[in-house]
Amino acid sequence: MYAVIESGGKQHKIEEGEYLSVDLLGDEPGKKVTFDNVLLYVDDKNVEIGQPYLSNVKVTAEIKDIVKADKISILRFRRRKHSMTRGWS
Repeated sequence: MYAVIESGGKQHKIEEGEYLSVDLLGDEPGKKVTFDNVLLYVDDKNVEIGQPYLSNVKVTAEIKDIVKADKISILRFRRRKHSMTRGWS
């Protein structure tokens, strides 16, 4: 059994008990999230395809952790213009 959901403008194929990394949802760890935009649901014998979404299927997940990447430094340098900018992003 699996489903295809849409989150953050991207489509994700998910199965029960699977960990999924999506864009920031704005909630804190431990909260339950419901994804209403289910595009496809496949059971053992049944296949349901949405037009574009399925109205009777919802996927519920729990936020485990929020992962942030390391900071990167950006150096913009314009040659022969005497201009250099160092920024953090």
